[in-house]
Amino acid sequence: MNETQALKSAAELARVDPVRIPNESAEYRAARTALLAEEIELRRHIERVAAQRRALPPGGPVIGDYRFEGEDGPTDFAGLFGDKQTLGVYSYMFGPERARPCPMCTNTLGAWEGNAADIGQRISLAVVARSPFERLIAWKKERGWRDLRLYSDLNGAYSRDYFGLLPNGSEVPAFNVFTRRDGTIRHFWSGEMTNKTADPGQDPRGAPDPAPLWMVLDSTPEGRGADWYPKLEYQRPD
Repeated sequence: MNETQALKSAAELARVDPVRIPNESAEYRAARTALLAEEIELRRHIERVAAQRRALPPGGPVIGDYRFEGEDGPTDFAGLFGDKQTLGVYSYMFGPERARPCPMCTNTLGAWEGNAADIGQRISLAVVARSPFERLIAWKKERGWRDLRLYSDLNGAYSRDYFGLLPNGSEVPAFNVFTRRDGTIRHFWSGEMTNKTADPGQDPRGAPDPAPLWMVLDSTPEGRGADWYPKLEYQRPD
């Protein structure tokens, strides 16, 4: 967006928007137009936050002894970048103590799988878990994932340092972004919303949410709900 270009007010844009739904009432249109103005403001705020994120100063250098195993064999941290200058790493809650991986992580990654090839045109995207690689590749095949790149954190050092594994042994679904500029690998950004930053009555969540699941449910009158959880398997009709 051109910062020098004056923006029309969200209320004005909402007022002149031509969309009308069949058989809607005047009451509905008034409420929907007011909501549309808020949605336009939200869109603008999302862009402002993204611009502020892109303008972060250089983060801390990555200096740990991080070792992984992927489908092409063992690699160090630099190897996760491939030929890209930016790397996104999702910490998958699928440690060796788990019989099955976290359903919520799996839901998120299932959606990312559909975009992984496109994302790979811009950055390197890696999924790291602490389970042995054989378990990860078997799970990848079971899910039918093709484009996500899964890696085993061989010594657990990365997971401990970058918040995939808490000091009490609990796993969390961390997402970290790293850069490789001028020969130095640095941390760029991570999702830092935790229990301490959660609003009353809400589970800890980032903004925007990384899973399209929530965008769809937030568009419905039922909303997200609090009495259900994604599943790894569902009963399919014959």
